[in-house]
Amino acid sequence: MIPRLYPILDPSCFGDVEELFTAADAFTSAGVTLLQYRNKSGNARQMLDDARELKRRLGNSVKLIMNDRADLALVAGFDGVHVGQDDLSPAGARKVIGDTLWLGVSTHNPEQVREADQTSADYIAVGPVFATASKANPDPAIGLDGVRRAREFTRKPLVAIGGITRTNCRAVIEAGADSVAVISDLIREPGKSAEAFLRILG
Repeated sequence: MIPRLYPILDPSCFGDVEELFTAADAFTSAGVTLLQYRNKSGNARQMLDDARELKRRLGNSVKLIMNDRADLALVAGFDGVHVGQDDLSPAGARKVIGDTLWLGVSTHNPEQVREADQTSADYIAVGPVFATASKANPDPAIGLDGVRRAREFTRKPLVAIGGITRTNCRAVIEAGADSVAVISDLIREPGKSAEAFLRILG
């Protein structure tokens, strides 16, 4: 069962990597059980160092997912990998990580949701639901209707992403998402923010 809150840790959102680790600690202390490490600009060595440190600090208290890099997920001892439409295919990622680790797939429209549903993905992410500042060239926002439509095409756990805040997260769950992935609205006071999200999401 996928938890309601799915924080994404992106080094570009923090002043330095120590701040990222502190946020990760705060999230888990608040009750977060699933975290994604997403680094779109770092090199493989930096990503692996960060990933290993996250694993060392958090141990098995939280499920750790690596964005894009199935190989690094494996080496760092993470619990899964999340791939986008332009990354390694779900089948390719599954070959690398084997049958036991989690595989997540990003989608942006009903057609992609339908395709992802046919793969061995453990969950499907859909978005951006709302306008988002965390991507350089985001896909068009799909809105709550887009979440409802995505829900029609899969029975796999559905993770909504993109511009999700404490103000709108409840509506996103009510539209059919099982979980919300959040970046920006968790950065200030990570522990308190995560607690607030978990309270709202029930």
